[in-house]
Amino acid sequence: MSDDPNAPDQTPPDPKGDQTSTEPLSRAIGERYLTYALSTIMHRALPDARDGLKPVHRRILYAMRELRLSPTGAFRKSAKITGDVMGNYHPHGDGAIYDAMARLAQPFAMRYPLVDGQGNFGNIDGDNPAASRYTEARLTAASEALMEGLAEDAVDFRPNYDGTLHEPAVLPAAFPNLLCNGASGIAVGMATNVPPHNLHEVIDACLHLIKAPDARDETLISIMPGPDFPTGGVLVESRDTIAEAYRTGRGSLRLRARWAVEDLGRGGWQIVVTEIPYQVQKSKLIERLAEVIQLKKVPILADVRDESAEDVRIVLEPRARTVDPEQLMAALFRVSELEIRFGMNMNVLIDGRQPKVCSLKELLRAFLDHRRDVLVRRSNHRLDKIAARLEVLEGYMIAFLNLDRVIEIIRYEDDPKAVMIAEFKLTDVQVEAILNMRLRALRRLEEIELKAEHENLTREREGLVAMLADPAAQWAKISEELRETRTKFGKSAPGGLRRTEIGEAGETAVIDMDSMIERESITVILSKMGWIRAMKGHQPLDAEIKFKDGDGPFMAFHAETTDKLMIFGANGRFYTLPANTLPGGRGMGEPLRLMIDLPNDVAVMAMFAHDKTARYLVASKAGDGFIVPAADILAQTRTGKQVLNGDALLIRTVAGDHVACVGENRKMLVFPIAELPEMGRGKGVRLQKFKDGGLSDAICITLADGLRWHEAGGRTRSEPDLTQWLGKRAGAGYMAPRGFPRDNKFN
Repeated sequence: MSDDPNAPDQTPPDPKGDQTSTEPLSRAIGERYLTYALSTIMHRALPDARDGLKPVHRRILYAMRELRLSPTGAFRKSAKITGDVMGNYHPHGDGAIYDAMARLAQPFAMRYPLVDGQGNFGNIDGDNPAASRYTEARLTAASEALMEGLAEDAVDFRPNYDGTLHEPAVLPAAFPNLLCNGASGIAVGMATNVPPHNLHEVIDACLHLIKAPDARDETLISIMPGPDFPTGGVLVESRDTIAEAYRTGRGSLRLRARWAVEDLGRGGWQIVVTEIPYQVQKSKLIERLAEVIQLKKVPILADVRDESAEDVRIVLEPRARTVDPEQLMAALFRVSELEIRFGMNMNVLIDGRQPKVCSLKELLRAFLDHRRDVLVRRSNHRLDKIAARLEVLEGYMIAFLNLDRVIEIIRYEDDPKAVMIAEFKLTDVQVEAILNMRLRALRRLEEIELKAEHENLTREREGLVAMLADPAAQWAKISEELRETRTKFGKSAPGGLRRTEIGEAGETAVIDMDSMIERESITVILSKMGWIRAMKGHQPLDAEIKFKDGDGPFMAFHAETTDKLMIFGANGRFYTLPANTLPGGRGMGEPLRLMIDLPNDVAVMAMFAHDKTARYLVASKAGDGFIVPAADILAQTRTGKQVLNGDALLIRTVAGDHVACVGENRKMLVFPIAELPEMGRGKGVRLQKFKDGGLSDAICITLADGLRWHEAGGRTRSEPDLTQWLGKRAGAGYMAPRGFPRDNKFN
């Protein structure tokens, strides 16, 4: 160390010292999240437009190829495959890798499976595959076609995660796998959902695009009319909607189950569903249909049975023979996953780097450009191989022309290699090939074969050079390869026919669900603790009925199963409950608050059957109110519909020509109904003015009939002349008539 105090400090930094850096939190988080987002988009969620694969799928297929699991070879344990993928190429969880591999083997998920599975790889019911130690797998012919050319420098290879091995950056892809098998994934800020298509149609579209690079979208769509899902079904969407989705890369397509009416004889029939929409789990679909029956959402459906074996067979029984099958299925399409909407979003990676929402034409063009690159690279690789072989063949031919001298050199010279190079002007490669030649190759026939091979290779080289110089010849070669692939996997191959029918997108029928309900008389009973039930028939409202311990009667009225019940809560909300969904009267019923979203601290003020022609007077405790038409109180959801703003006090059916109201101060006011506004929602207007307290009760009356009420002893009293209390709305009123009930209620 220098003795100069001004000399710079030469002490090495302490590795255990403070090496932290300071930067703004927003920038630190932003940079790290951006890195994560890019990784998710490029290496996990979005497929490559060229081979239609994500990195995990590409690595699975390549690892299986390295294990020599050919379509005609033996199966290997899935655990072995998963382990190789994880250890060599994909340093992530083995569970995620196995799940990805299992999906490649599922015929109900992949239109053209890329893995041939042996064992339980899951089913259409939604059951998970067996553990990887129990299943076995190998490649399929389709996946072999995707990797054809890997050994011929068709694509770039890159180092694996630890640099010990190399993996392909993309597969050569003999067919447009992205469109044929589809893809789905969720990235950061973007997602993809590409539907599967029929390979024969996709290749026909590629061939047309080769002939006419500026082909119109309408022409391509006429060749590819729509997706072809592995589970079949019927695509009920207009041609214009499908065309727009393919033109923009985004759209929503309606897919329905395939069904047929099965005659049971003697006028009986049942509906049999043989194909369900894509990605719908059959077990959950059955559960949903059973729930529809239980809740009587489609009253004309009586039963559902799952009679599926290897194929799908869901049996739907109608409530009666007179039910219209079309009407029944239209109703089920509305309330179950027998019809779904497939959201198309063709967001993919172009050249493995740039995410882009592509049209159908752009996806086909990306694949064809990739096939041209593959063709050029394979051709150049083949030219290099031919050049190396021709060099060896030329050396062999020189050796045959000077066979005796070559043998003499090999036998007697100390350095035969140098002598042969000097004497015959041979290259190092040629001399090595001659020295390594077997004695049996010295026969005359071998010389003839060498000349024939030389001629053939020379002719092949000329053809390759000519093709590489002529773009038209390149596209002709690509077309020829595509036709071979179409022959192998197209309509003539097993499973190559179109499965999804392109149906007519007729207008959606308006189904009147009420017309499906069988009309029956019922008696609706609501207990004090909020338990509701419906007894068959119109029972006497004062009949003795059993309730739970500590419970008792609260409300009871006559209705019909076709009615909609209206529940008016103290929070000013109206709730709608179909009468046909009420539990039967054999038990104690069910809690009303489980059927509608009525808060626990909100009391039920009234319950009645909805009358389309009626009008209702609603009022709050503060004394404000208005008239609401029956059409404005129907609620479409469980949460109800807010009508009266404020703490509700009462609801009365509008009848007569005047309103009589009484306050907590026992003052009564009578005014014309016409002075009340008709509203759909709000606070309303003041009914009566109070110095202290609020409103106690109100009722609609006919002025000429006067006012009647019941006394405690059962007698009825009346006040025929109400002139004393008659006034304008919002007046103070006068003391109630002599004998008016002490509870300030009009009964």
